[in-house]
Amino acid sequence: MTISIVIPALNERESLPATARAARAAFPDARIVVADGGSADGTREWVVSQSDLQMIDCPVRGRGPQMNAGAAQAGGDVLLFLHADCLLPADARRAVEAALADPRVVGGCFGVRFTETRPRSLPFTAALINAQSRLRRHATGDQGIFVRRGAWDQCGEYKLWPLFEDIDFVTRLKRVGDFRVVREKVTISARRWLEFGVGRTSLLMVALWIAYRLGVSPVRLKRWFSDIRPHLTRKP
Repeated sequence: MTISIVIPALNERESLPATARAARAAFPDARIVVADGGSADGTREWVVSQSDLQMIDCPVRGRGPQMNAGAAQAGGDVLLFLHADCLLPADARRAVEAALADPRVVGGCFGVRFTETRPRSLPFTAALINAQSRLRRHATGDQGIFVRRGAWDQCGEYKLWPLFEDIDFVTRLKRVGDFRVVREKVTISARRWLEFGVGRTSLLMVALWIAYRLGVSPVRLKRWFSDIRPHLTRKP
């Protein structure tokens, strides 16, 4: 089984090196494709300097179009879509291979844990996210979504939405076959939760989800969900 890792990036110079190291350690023989949306903080230059990373410049910015562009260039039997600030667990390959050993499974995702452990509500929030994901067999993009190449071709690309492109993709993927949530966890940053507060952020996530289910456009919902990456406010 050959695996390609697709990482959409935009001004992630601070986070991407650690993400790439963890990806290399978990999948030493994987092809790692970084689809850049026009970074201005040195991200692109750093990727180009890495001999084992493939750089793709995407004319259209956004996770959806960037992941589609990366998938179009990547080979392999399995595609793993990974956010630029997510660290794969050391046993990620074993987890993916075990899930896909069942021919009924067309894709899946990991659980999550936060890099930070304070406030104490953060581990509790991660546990709730994992429980909900396993119960509903669903995922968001920061959980590291993997998919068989054949299922990707059958399911179709990510929608060019600013939000919920991951939810929509997994919904369509589950129409093709089973979706497996593995127990191994990716480590994700809690920067949004810490900036806005854990409780407030949780309520916002629920409100966005309800509005999406009621048919509110993801373009409109994006106005409620501003980017919160502190380093983007600094000059490169």
